[in-house]
Amino acid sequence: MTFAAKISDIPDWGKKIVTVNGQEILLVKAKGAVYACETECPHQGAPLSGALVKDAEHLSCQRHGYRFNLKTGACKEFPEYTLKIYPVRIEGDDVLVELG
Repeated sequence: MTFAAKISDIPDWGKKIVTVNGQEILLVKAKGAVYACETECPHQGAPLSGALVKDAEHLSCQRHGYRFNLKTGACKEFPEYTLKIYPVRIEGDDVLVELG
């Protein structure tokens, strides 16, 4: 796993784009949990930096409202679209992400 950010750098109920090993990923913090995912919506490539964190486990794309589960990447309403999710581990204040 590779260091991505400090937990304190990610706003509560917010997002932060970071670069890990040359790849941009989106970190999302909701209800104390940190998730990592790709930075663009798999539907039409809208940037998820403007997505809404509506509850503790879902991210909603601002362009068309596609709602993705932050644990699985699944989109219940449109199952043909899946958000790429990366495993996260917290060590102290460090957020570590597995890109493999």
